[in-house]
Amino acid sequence: MAQQTAMYKQACKLIVTAEASVLNNVRCAQGAEHRHGGRRGCLKGTRTAVLDEIELWTRDFRNPPVYWLNGLAGTGKSTIAQTIAERIFADGQLGASFFCSRDFEDRRNLDFIFPTLAVQLARKYTEFRSIFVPLVQSDPGIAYESLYNQMRKLIVEPLEESSISAVIVIDALDECRDVEPASAILSVLGQFVSEIPKVKFFLTGRPEPRIREGFRIPLLAEATDVFVLHEVEPSRINNDIRLFFRHSFLEIAGRRGGLDGWPTKEQLKVLCERAAGLFVYAVATVRFIDHRNNNPKKQLDRLLLFSKSTAYEGKTKFKTDTTLDSLYASILQEAFGDDDPEDDPKIRSVLGAVVLVANPLSPPAIGTLLGYDTEDVLPLLSSIHSLLILQDINQPVQSFHKSFPDFIVNPARCINRRFHISPPNHHMELLIGCLNLMNRTLEKNMCRLPDAVANSEVPDLRERTERYIDSALQYACKSWHKHLVDEQTARTPKVTSALHRFLEKKFLFWLEVLSVLGAAREAVDALDLATKWMEASSTVELANDCLRFVTGFFEVIDESAPHVYHSALPLSPRMSMVRKLYGPHANPL
Repeated sequence: MAQQTAMYKQACKLIVTAEASVLNNVRCAQGAEHRHGGRRGCLKGTRTAVLDEIELWTRDFRNPPVYWLNGLAGTGKSTIAQTIAERIFADGQLGASFFCSRDFEDRRNLDFIFPTLAVQLARKYTEFRSIFVPLVQSDPGIAYESLYNQMRKLIVEPLEESSISAVIVIDALDECRDVEPASAILSVLGQFVSEIPKVKFFLTGRPEPRIREGFRIPLLAEATDVFVLHEVEPSRINNDIRLFFRHSFLEIAGRRGGLDGWPTKEQLKVLCERAAGLFVYAVATVRFIDHRNNNPKKQLDRLLLFSKSTAYEGKTKFKTDTTLDSLYASILQEAFGDDDPEDDPKIRSVLGAVVLVANPLSPPAIGTLLGYDTEDVLPLLSSIHSLLILQDINQPVQSFHKSFPDFIVNPARCINRRFHISPPNHHMELLIGCLNLMNRTLEKNMCRLPDAVANSEVPDLRERTERYIDSALQYACKSWHKHLVDEQTARTPKVTSALHRFLEKKFLFWLEVLSVLGAAREAVDALDLATKWMEASSTVELANDCLRFVTGFFEVIDESAPHVYHSALPLSPRMSMVRKLYGPHANPL
């Protein structure tokens, strides 16, 4: 009997391990769940009416199954979504959550939303997992199918069969790339929402045209409650912002000392008026005032000197972002002074990297990519810490709110040419930086892998990649083509020359790096894009031959970096350009 019990426990353990392995291998977005990313919820005592209304909706299944928290930039949608996710998680109601972010490649990609939600549901609910795991085992490519198939197979059918009751949260849908006139996710959701009566969807997003059109789809419109956040009674929002300011200033005073009677009632009143219903304004203001190297009183005095109220500021029902613009302009001006110093190009380069990279980079990685020392980059970023998430020198830098990148790339809003970022110019700078870095540093077998080994057979593969391939080079290898955003940029001699040298000298070493990073698909996308946009015939011909090599031996490249030389290169056509250029590296087994 004891032996049977032991065998049963061992069998259960093996099943759990096998299921975990399946879930870990599904293509998912990293850091998208509400428990990741260091997101903050609402300050206790603020947004109470909005939060209470949403909580009532989550509990009553007689209400429509979809809730859209609609709000303009800076009105606090994501903070509310985080708070709701935390509350219903504590109550056991939260099934899954996805916080979209334009700062991360996978979290702005619509194709990652449904697989990520499905894996979270499978981890939480045994009934769902028992359906989901065999489904993925029988069809491993399901996470790469159309959005319609993803939702039907990964979400709807397992939910129907398991009869789970849950709330699913999707925040900041407007931050995802979407080329459809009506949101692709909402179009699919509208087709299925009536088929899963025990599940509710809480969504947030700006009222952008494609989002509005998505919610106007008849099937979805009749199943949706809409709450317009920027139309909440002004006095209620202003009270919440005043409470936030008081709490924040008390915390600063307690930590810094010597700030009795600060700020004055008049100063607090002016700050609340300037916030004009925007929580993001209040947060940025506090971050600016609380700069660790400056006196809070002087910081507040400096801020109040800039940007006296305009015709738009102080009005809750705003039509433009003038209030935010004046704050951002003030912080940039205070950080870098009034003059036009010689390092303005460096300031623009660093800011351009922060707002335009495909995935956030640390200060040292930004420096490496742009050709600057970390000692040059870090002080620039620290000067505008209130506009950034800058936790540690080795941690990625992000804009603390998406309204800042919107501001700084728009010449009609960022009217100071010293700070305006022109995307085509700075994408070209990043593209050249990526190509030059790869041309300088890529070499054969950078991770010191044994001959003929599959990537999966190297137990310390992650440690090797981190040790031998720094974050800047990893970024360059995976993302250089994402800065090919302008045809004229792609055709400049500087780009053409750097790209030709890269394909001629470093192509196979690049494939190795992508292989060990699990990013071989990026090679297909990169080469396909390069062949479409380049004009130089010799470079296009070489890029096309490289593309044929990758597509012809994709499975080999994807599974084993060493077999780029052991299998793919020896089996490639003898007259191909890749074989002629890299033939001496062939090492057939």
